Amino acid sequence: MKVLPFQIPKPENDALVFQEDIELVFYDKLHQHDEIQVSLIAEGEGTLIVGDTINDYCKGDILVFGSNLPHVFKSTPKKDEKSHMITLFFTKDAFGDNFFLLEELRQVKPFFKTIENGFKLQSNLKLDTLFFSLKESSKLNRFIKLIEILRETCKVDRKPLSSFVYEKKYSDIEGKRMRDIMEYTINNYSKDITLDSIAEVAAMTKNAFCKYFKKRTNKTYFRFLNELRIENACRLLSDNEDFSIAEIANKSGFNNISNFNRQFKALKVISPTEYKKQKLFNN
Repeated sequence: MKVLPFQIPKPENDALVFQEDIELVFYDKLHQHDEIQVSLIAEGEGTLIVGDTINDYCKGDILVFGSNLPHVFKSTPKKDEKSHMITLFFTKDAFGDNFFLLEELRQVKPFFKTIENGFKLQSNLKLDTLFFSLKESSKLNRFIKLIEILRETCKVDRKPLSSFVYEKKYSDIEGKRMRDIMEYTINNYSKDITLDSIAEVAAMTKNAFCKYFKKRTNKTYFRFLNELRIENACRLLSDNEDFSIAEIANKSGFNNISNFNRQFKALKVISPTEYKKQKLFNN
């Protein structure tokens, strides 16, 4: 199976695919697929990279990815806890070219206006019930519940998952290159990553790599790297009361506390200390 792009495995005549993932970590390779993906995070948390944007996800989130939207999960493993995701895959024309244009489906039309960049929303009791009932449902009932899920997602506030999407579908060669870049960055962001080292991973000159990455993500590589590091710092600030700010900075790839404070405030508006106090107060 090619990692990016790849095919969602499905029976030949099925228009709607149900998938349940129960693993220590979710699939952690950058990938895209023709199908629209609608998922409930039943258990688990971590970092999610979509297009150009780094997000967090946790239990109760519903994630929606448009067709061919590149994304990768970086789960945060927890002892004796598995990640659990319930997903439906389908294409906009899976049930006929004009199916979702029918007047009877007018209430779900807003769903398709915002899926290009993907979006996240917080689940509720009705959506939870619909997702958890999918496993034991017949194929017909899954189809009916898909329409109900789409209708419910149109009723609640949605947060975009990406602000920029590269307009072209990745080729196999490009997909492998971007996968290697993302995989190396995700696995090594807490260490010192130089332009030389990441350009070598991409098998490009430094100048060519900088242009390549900027064109496909609308940001420089080191801005992307800093955003990934800050998201990790936010998780550590929220979950580890015993770590000092200096320790969290170091664990997140910053060897200079002043630079960490400056980068953190630039992205989160408040300082790491203020962020930690807010999280402790809310908990």
